[in-house]
Amino acid sequence: MTLHPILAAVTARITERSRPTRQAYLQQVEAAASKDPGAQRLGCANVAHAFAAMPEADKGRATALDKIKVVAPRAPNIGIVNAYNDLLSAHAPLQHYPDLIKDEARKLGATAQVAGGVPAMCDGVTQGTPGMELSLFSRDVIAMATAVSLSHDVFDAALMLGVCDKIVPGLLIGALQFGHLPTVFVPAGPMTSGLSNNAKSKVREQAALGLVGRPELLEAESAAYHGEGTCTFYGTANSNQMLLEAMGLHVPGTAFINPGEGVRAELTREAARTVLALVKDKNFTPIGRLVDERCIVNAMVALLATGGSTNHLIHWVAVARAAGIVIDWDDFSALSDVVPLLTRVYPNGSADVNQFQAAGGPGYVIRELLDAGLMHADVLTVRAGGLREFTRIPSAQNGQLVWHEAGASQDDTVVRPASSPFSASGGLKLLQGNLGRSVIKISAVPEAFHVIEAPARVFNSQDELQQAFKAGELDRDVVCVVRWQGPQANGMPELHKLTPPMAVLQGKGFKVALVTDGRMSGASGKVPAAIHVSPEAAAGGPLAKVQDGDLIRLDGVAGTLQVLVSEAEWAARPLAPMPAELRAANGVGMGRELFANMRRNALKAEEGACTWL
Repeated sequence: MTLHPILAAVTARITERSRPTRQAYLQQVEAAASKDPGAQRLGCANVAHAFAAMPEADKGRATALDKIKVVAPRAPNIGIVNAYNDLLSAHAPLQHYPDLIKDEARKLGATAQVAGGVPAMCDGVTQGTPGMELSLFSRDVIAMATAVSLSHDVFDAALMLGVCDKIVPGLLIGALQFGHLPTVFVPAGPMTSGLSNNAKSKVREQAALGLVGRPELLEAESAAYHGEGTCTFYGTANSNQMLLEAMGLHVPGTAFINPGEGVRAELTREAARTVLALVKDKNFTPIGRLVDERCIVNAMVALLATGGSTNHLIHWVAVARAAGIVIDWDDFSALSDVVPLLTRVYPNGSADVNQFQAAGGPGYVIRELLDAGLMHADVLTVRAGGLREFTRIPSAQNGQLVWHEAGASQDDTVVRPASSPFSASGGLKLLQGNLGRSVIKISAVPEAFHVIEAPARVFNSQDELQQAFKAGELDRDVVCVVRWQGPQANGMPELHKLTPPMAVLQGKGFKVALVTDGRMSGASGKVPAAIHVSPEAAAGGPLAKVQDGDLIRLDGVAGTLQVLVSEAEWAARPLAPMPAELRAANGVGMGRELFANMRRNALKAEEGACTWL
């Protein structure tokens, strides 16, 4: 299939824009790859420290020594970076994965070590609390922890164990700093379906209205989030897995297999087999070369085709930059115009990710996009068969993994072919105007609400909005502007707690929208929300000029975000300063003191909110 001309043009301009930084990055990769393996290059004391705790048999393989005799050749050693903790339901299964990997490595004459652990926080736990202000920056902490883990430099390959929101982007950013290593990502899969996402949202709205109390709300939430695995809506965590499939960084089809299924353990073993096959191939492509401009564009396309999380308009910008590749929201917007929406998964529909998997899952979507010329088919992946291997679905037969073709959609209310999509364009939209640049998850918003024009009500925090809602002050057409929520102001927390009250107002028949320099969850829902407004108010962005009563127009069709005042008045209006007491409060408590440097150095949302550049 011929590549779509817009896809080719976007890729070409990204390649040209990135040429200096990409070249510098690849030079670093080549310099690291040209060195002898660490276990042969490092001093004897260094090597002894690295392998002191290994079982004797493994130690002999890893060091190429059997007591005082040289054993050749030295066996490959896999570095495992693990995001395990048992607070995150999605990461709890990872506790036992290193044992599976080590066992499989031994069968293949290799060794494996847990190189390190990385922190992994749950946005579901921290939503609406000060802890959420550490969330975005935890991505860069995870990247640094990954680098610390691999800096021991005794590894021939790496396996990245992690699933959720900031964890996968952080692991990938960190892994790309060791771009000379073959690397495979290892997820754990979604929890089985519990209370439906629609039913959960209805109870949340009833709670916001005071119609049900805390016991009923907790019962509903616990029925929705009930076991091991990722949350079942198509938020940031599950979008991570879709993008990794599209980039060819997983064992094919591994994204949405439940933790309890027998095939899941075999897929984890297959990850060890896959990365060792790369090591043994003298012509293998390390992750730094695999993640090229085409690979990044494929991830962007997969995000758009599935109506994935808006968080990735920040995270994948940062991921690309870690590989020396420069992308921006104009690139997403151009692709969104031609990439069809192929899935309806909550919050873009009623299905959860288990239903998405049953209907065809990532394999179906990737096949449709490849066949339509909307993905680069000529990319390299962690598998010899290239991206076509990722169009198949795995299962276990007689204890062995087999893959079968995705076939036709098993439910066309969930997944459709590219020839008959839910929408001719992607799920994300760039908004521009005198309020700055922002994005909206338009695929989740009913068509009747794609254009909202109403007076502004300005808030300095999400708590202020909640209080106004409870007082009945928002029972009218209103655009709620929540500012001082960007990376430099307070770390850019998600504002998902605002979804239920805004949905209640919408349900009463009011025209409502949210405009903010903060983030919304990957579960952004049916209320139109212009998010990530850039530049942020704290950096002198135009949200700092908005006043109560200003007429604001959010147009998701035309792609505009405007305050409807004269150009002369707007130009003359001063920027409101961020309240000193608010800025001070944002830096105190819940460990926020330790993140002050990140707040100072964070780039704009459109630049990935990176803190290391």
